[in-house]
Amino acid sequence: MTSPGPDGLVVSQATLDDWKVVGGWAADEGWNPGLADSASFFAQDPGGFFLGRVDGEPVSAISVVNYGADYAFLGFYLVRPDLRGNGYGVATWEAALAHAGDRTVGLDGVVAQQDNYRKSGFELAYRTVRFTGVAPVGQEPSGVRSAERADRAAITAYDGACYPADRPVFLDSWLAAPGHRTFVRHADDGHLSGYAVIRPARDSLRIGPLFADTADDAGALFAALAVDAGGRALAIDVPETNTAAVALVEKLGLTPSFETARMYTGPVRAFAGARVHGVTSLELG
Repeated sequence: MTSPGPDGLVVSQATLDDWKVVGGWAADEGWNPGLADSASFFAQDPGGFFLGRVDGEPVSAISVVNYGADYAFLGFYLVRPDLRGNGYGVATWEAALAHAGDRTVGLDGVVAQQDNYRKSGFELAYRTVRFTGVAPVGQEPSGVRSAERADRAAITAYDGACYPADRPVFLDSWLAAPGHRTFVRHADDGHLSGYAVIRPARDSLRIGPLFADTADDAGALFAALAVDAGGRALAIDVPETNTAAVALVEKLGLTPSFETARMYTGPVRAFAGARVHGVTSLELG
C-alpha cells in the first residue's frame, strides 16, 4: 500500500529492516525497546507496520497490528522530532489505521497525545505506569522454574485468558526470541498459575508479560526474575487498576518513571485483568 500525504509525504508498509530506524526513534524517546522485539512484532502481522517518507527519507511511523478478526493494537506513533508540526503524523495515522478494518483498536498512549486519541474515538480504560529500579536478589523461589518447550501450549492458553485476543503466532516468536527468558509457576494441583518473560533492552532489562493468578504467584515469579537479573536494572509496565501489582513493585523498591493510558475504540473480549501484573509491551499490548 502507498498513500500520498502533505508536502511529498508517502506512507507505505515497512519491512523488518526498515523498522531499525524506528527502534532508534523509540529509544530516543526513552521507551527502552527490547533488543529483539521487532522480529516478534512482525511475526504477528508483517503487514501492520508503516513508514512515512519524504524524498525517500523516513520521517514518521506507526504500527497497527491485527490479532484475529476482532482486535488490533496501535503503537510506534512517531514523527522525527525535527519535522513535527508538518502534518506527517496525522497523515501516517490515517493511512495506516485502515489496516485494522472494523476491528476494535487498542493503544497505550503517552500523556501528550491522549487528547488527540480521544478525538479519534479512543476511550480511556485505565492508566499504566512504568516502574524501574533494581530489585533485591533473594533466594530462588519455590514452585518457579524456567519454561520448557513442553509448557508452550499451557502458556498460550493462559495468555489467551489474560489478553483481549489469542496470539499463538506472536508467543511462538516472543518466548523463543534471543535473550528472552521465560519462567512458569504451577499451583499445588499442577495447573499453570502464572508465567513471566524478561528480556534485554536498550537501557535496562524489561519484564513483560507478568501474568499470575494471585499476588503470591506474581511475587514468586518476580523473585525469579530478580535472581535472573542479578542486580541489573529492571522495568515493568503495571496497570494501575491492579493494586496488588502496584504494591508488589513498590515494596521491591521500584519507582514510577512514566505513564501511559490504555485506550480502546470499542468493546474488547473479556480477559482476566486481575492476573495482569505487567503488560507484555506498550507497542503491542
